[in-house]
Amino acid sequence: MKRGVFVLLAMAMCPLIVSGCSRQAQNEITTVTFQTWNPADTGPDSPIYKIIDSFEKENPDIKVEYVFVGSGDEYQDHLRVELMGGKGPDVFGVPSGNTFDSTRAFEEELSSYCEKAWGSDWQDKFFSSCIEAVSDDHGDIYGLPLGQTYAGYLWADVNMLKEYGCEVPTSYKEMQETCGILRENGQYPLAIGAKDSWLNQDVWMSIAADCDADALYAAIEGKASFETEPIIESLRIWQDSFSNGVFQDKAIKTPLYDTINNMFQREGSIPMFINGSWAMNMYTQSDEKTYENFNGEGADHDIFLIDWNDNGKVSPVTSSVDVILCMNPESKNKEAAFRWMDYLVNEGQDLLVNQYLEYMPSRTDLELNVQGLSEDGIQNLEYIIENGKSNVAGSRIIPYEDLYIVVRDALEDLAKGTITPEDAAARIQEVSRTMIR
Repeated sequence: MKRGVFVLLAMAMCPLIVSGCSRQAQNEITTVTFQTWNPADTGPDSPIYKIIDSFEKENPDIKVEYVFVGSGDEYQDHLRVELMGGKGPDVFGVPSGNTFDSTRAFEEELSSYCEKAWGSDWQDKFFSSCIEAVSDDHGDIYGLPLGQTYAGYLWADVNMLKEYGCEVPTSYKEMQETCGILRENGQYPLAIGAKDSWLNQDVWMSIAADCDADALYAAIEGKASFETEPIIESLRIWQDSFSNGVFQDKAIKTPLYDTINNMFQREGSIPMFINGSWAMNMYTQSDEKTYENFNGEGADHDIFLIDWNDNGKVSPVTSSVDVILCMNPESKNKEAAFRWMDYLVNEGQDLLVNQYLEYMPSRTDLELNVQGLSEDGIQNLEYIIENGKSNVAGSRIIPYEDLYIVVRDALEDLAKGTITPEDAAARIQEVSRTMIR
C-alpha cells in the first residue's frame, strides 16, 4: 500500500519535474566571448558597452564577454597564440590583409549563416569592396566587415596655424614652407607617429598613389617592378620628410596613440598631425578637454590632403575594412556567436557610425545621419564622403605578408637615413620577385 502511494506521488510530481527542467533549459544563458582591439575599451562610456547592453536586452539568452587586448602587433600576437592553443574566443576582430589571411584556419566559413539571416542576395547588403575584403580567392566568406576607413589624411588646427601666419597647405612645397615657419617659432611641424609601422605604410602608400597609383598596385601584385621612377620618387619624398623638417624630430620613436594623438586631440598643443578618417571620432569624444577643443566656440579643424609630388593634383586616399568580425570554428556556441555578429554589424554599426563616427559605413543600406555634429565636423565629414566617392586609389592593405614586412622595414630604414630610396626599391623588388602570389 505504501508502495502504491509513492508511485502515485511520483506520477503526480512528474509534470512538475519535467516543467521545472524545461523552464531551467529555457533560462540557460549562453556566453559568447568577443575579443578585439576595436571598438576599444576607452572607459565605461565606450560605445561597445552600449552595444553589448542593448544586444543582451534583446537577446536575454546570450551574454557577451568582451575582451579588449591592446592594438597592433600586441593584439595580433596575443590572438594568434590563443587560437593556436585552442583557447580562442568565439568571435574576434582582425584587420584586413595578411592578418586576416594568416588566421584562415581559425575562421569559420560564414556563407550559410549569412544566407539564413539575410537571404540569398545578402551580399548586396555590403559594398563590393568590403565583400572582396572578407572573401578568399574562391568567393568563400570568412568574416563580416564592421565599417570602412580611409587613410592618407592630414589634420590641421586652423586657428593655431593662423597664430603663426600660416594657412592649411595644399602641396608638399607649401607644407615644407609651413613647417619651416612653425619650427622657427618653436612649434611642432607636421606630426607623425612613425613608431607605428601601419601608419608609415598608410602615409607612404598615399604618397606613392599620388606619384602613380597604377604603378604602385601593379608592383604590389607583381605585374611591375618597384624599381620604377614613380615608386622611387615616393620613397624619396618619404625619406626627405624626416630630414627636411616636415616631420618632427625623433618621429620614428614616437607612437601615434596616445602620444601624438593626445597632443592634437586633447591638449590642442600641435597644429597638424597625420591620421585617417577614423579620427573623426574626435568630434564625438565625451571627455571635457577633447569636447572643448573640437566643439567649443570658434573651434576650427580641417581634414585635408596635399599634392605630395607637386604635380598640381592632391593625393588620393586608400581604403580598407577596418575590423573584420570572424567566428572561431572551434566555438561551441556558433548560432549565438553569429547572432552577436549580426547585431554588431547592423545595429552596432549604426551606432558606431552615426553616434560615434568610429568608421565610415561598410553597409549599402546604412544612411549617414550623424547626430549632434558641429558645423565644422559636418564639413570635414562631407570632405571624407566626397573623397570616398571619387578619390580612392585602392586598398590601403598590402595583402602579402613577406611584401608587407620588407616594405615596413624599408620605410623604417629610410626614416633613419640608413639606406637610399634606390636601395629600398631594390630590396623590396627582390622580395617581390621571388614571392608566390
